[in-house]
Amino acid sequence: MNVAQQLVNGVIIGHAYALVAVGWTLLLGAARLVNFGHGQMYMIGAFVAWWVMAATGLPYPAAVLAAVLLGAFLGAVMQRLFLRLTLSQDLVSLMIVTLGFGQALEGAAGLAFGPKPQTLASPFQEMSVHLGPVWFTVQDAILVVATILVFAGLSLALHRSWLGAAVRMVAEDPRLTTLGGLRVSRIYMGIFAFEGAAVAFAAALVAPRTPILTSMGFDQVVMTFVVVVLGGIGSVLGSYVAGLGIGLFTALFGALVSPAYTTAAVFALLIAAMVLRPGALSASGSFAR
Repeated sequence: MNVAQQLVNGVIIGHAYALVAVGWTLLLGAARLVNFGHGQMYMIGAFVAWWVMAATGLPYPAAVLAAVLLGAFLGAVMQRLFLRLTLSQDLVSLMIVTLGFGQALEGAAGLAFGPKPQTLASPFQEMSVHLGPVWFTVQDAILVVATILVFAGLSLALHRSWLGAAVRMVAEDPRLTTLGGLRVSRIYMGIFAFEGAAVAFAAALVAPRTPILTSMGFDQVVMTFVVVVLGGIGSVLGSYVAGLGIGLFTALFGALVSPAYTTAAVFALLIAAMVLRPGALSASGSFAR
């Protein structure tokens, strides 16, 4: 086994996990809400990027931009559809309706794009970099750098801008924020739009590495859940570290044992963490760190 190569693979996979999870982290940390249609929004982002290139002939960067814009639109639409549930923070009902929304997206994608797997042909996926015993593609490097920039930008926005201050106020007390004259519904819409844009951006960057399937959403939402929980619910930095850690773990476990059991092993790791250090995974006080 080439240990160095597996470590590089783990870093790349870990950044992919983190980027997919960043929107859900903000949603859960700031709004105390969940979106179980997150995985299907990832799938839609990947299919839209593929369709833009295949049907219109536009270059890959334009396809990424189209996926991000549609993702933001879907997130905003979701918030408007479920406005009452988001404002009342009815978590059980919201879990059910977002799960249904995700299934509706999956069905719509099946009708629009067909059942066949597709491939997003990024020109950067064909460019490789060799450094001694390890190699990676330019697409991989773009994914890693983009993830770091997204997390750094989100952290700066949360701590250094008036919008970030408003989001943190909503996270602390939505009702008090309303009394302060801020429109909580608009802030929630922005958070949902960011989630949709971020997961679509992740899909457009990760999809060139894997086939695009209408059923791919479930796997994404499962791993996103693990990243968000292990990172400390609502913790931005925690999600980045957890995503990177899980990426390294899955790469090494897959090489040493078998890729078929990596998801089960990750859940075993999650269970062990929750049993041994349940307080460390709490949402209390962890948002925006």
